[in-house]
Amino acid sequence: MGIQKPAWLEALYTQKFFAGCSYHEAAKKNEKNVCCLDCCISICPHCIPSHRFHRLLQVRRYVYHDVVRLEDLEKLIDCSNVQAYTINSAKVVFIKKRPQNRQFKGAGNYCTSCDRGLQEPFIHCSLGCKVDSVLKHCKDLSPYLRRCSTLTLGPDFFVPQDMADDETTNETPHSTIVDSDEPMMSWSSSSSGSEKHEHGLH
Repeated sequence: MGIQKPAWLEALYTQKFFAGCSYHEAAKKNEKNVCCLDCCISICPHCIPSHRFHRLLQVRRYVYHDVVRLEDLEKLIDCSNVQAYTINSAKVVFIKKRPQNRQFKGAGNYCTSCDRGLQEPFIHCSLGCKVDSVLKHCKDLSPYLRRCSTLTLGPDFFVPQDMADDETTNETPHSTIVDSDEPMMSWSSSSSGSEKHEHGLH
């Protein structure tokens, strides 16, 4: 038998995201929307300083399902043939399968695992469906896994104001936020050129 699901991948499936963080119950913006791949747990923005040197993957919501940016996921695992969707100018993929009754069997592609209708040339509707398909047919996930020692959160990641010095600062833990010339969301464009993250919180 080859490599089954790595612990971080299992955590991505099993951890509950967008629930309140029990460690920061009294804090605002305490939804757990980050997966720490090294600890294999879901965390909220207030937890990030404790995990700032770990690999962090932001989880987003799209039509009531958990998704991750394709660009981030591609650093961890081969996502070819998984259908991606565009939100806020970034491509995202669903984490878990989304079964759909194939009531009208027309022409076109269907997910290999759950029969959801897909656009050409995709054959998996989610990361979960691709992983299930690979394990079913190849029994080994290792050729699809990629070595990734660092993974940081994107420049659009929301940092609660009470964690920053004041409302105008863009200072954040420098190991988790990186600047970008092309911010994913328009409201972050005013701060995207800041270089203050070099002197972030420690």
